[in-house]
Amino acid sequence: MNRKSFLKVAGLIAVSVSVPGLAKAASLYSNSSSESFFDISLAEWSLHRHIFDDKIDHLEFPAIAKNEFGINAVEYVNQFFADKVNDKSYLDEMNSRCEDLGVEQLLIMVDGEGDLAVTDKQKRKASVENHYKWVEAAEYLGCHSIRVNTYGDGTPQEQKRAAVDGLGRLAEFASDYDINIIVENHGGYSSHGQWLSEVMDEVEMENCGTLPDFGNFCIKKKGDSRWEGECVEEYDRYQGVKEMMPYAKGVSAKSYAFNQQGQETTIDFRKMLNIIHMAGYNGHIGIEYEGEGLSEFEGIKATKSLLLNIEKQLSTK
Repeated sequence: MNRKSFLKVAGLIAVSVSVPGLAKAASLYSNSSSESFFDISLAEWSLHRHIFDDKIDHLEFPAIAKNEFGINAVEYVNQFFADKVNDKSYLDEMNSRCEDLGVEQLLIMVDGEGDLAVTDKQKRKASVENHYKWVEAAEYLGCHSIRVNTYGDGTPQEQKRAAVDGLGRLAEFASDYDINIIVENHGGYSSHGQWLSEVMDEVEMENCGTLPDFGNFCIKKKGDSRWEGECVEEYDRYQGVKEMMPYAKGVSAKSYAFNQQGQETTIDFRKMLNIIHMAGYNGHIGIEYEGEGLSEFEGIKATKSLLLNIEKQLSTK
């Protein structure tokens, strides 16, 4: 069986919804309706607290996606199996479990392998080469992409030139493996939609694209940390997604909080899905719940229900 042609089997295991207002939303038991313009996948980061607390093992993730949420496609996070990236027996076990479940392995989100847009040429070269093993692992698992970051230094123009070089070199390597190199808006200039779209235009390679995320539009935080601290400069999230969609090879539906009616309170999901729909996108939308008000399991269910409910509304317009 070709690893990139896993049979999609609808998940039929019933799951309960504990958030008021969600029970009447679209069914949790299938990825989408026959008229859907997208499929749903699950980002492993949605369960990062369970994994960090050793309540869930990385190898269990595909079964949980399928059996708990009726989701038949997964997006991995490299830090959860970083020590196994070259372990073919471990990767074989991942393949075997997903094949048995009918779960498709879509991509690997790669962090911690160096800055692809650093202006120092030797450091950039090392960062590019650090990603090679993840390209090879992605090909072995039948994924279509690895998600990378365009962190770096210097002025916007200097960092853009460095990003074009770093991404171009990595995409050239990945082309031999039929793997895409995709950039998420993940802080810094990558969260500036126009900057990232210009990078894509200059790289101009078929296997280099974007992974628009509904969140992560903070360009600058107070202090030096990429992740901690107050955001002091933020890009318009809707404009950013619109600018990245022409290059999208995936979409990440980030969610944080829900009201009693099942609506996400920090992001206008209907507006986001309309942007995606108007762009002609028909691939996977990955659920990435990061909130604290609901448990990770409840947050995933709430996000899926909202996506399917809005999709149904859009398809009947």
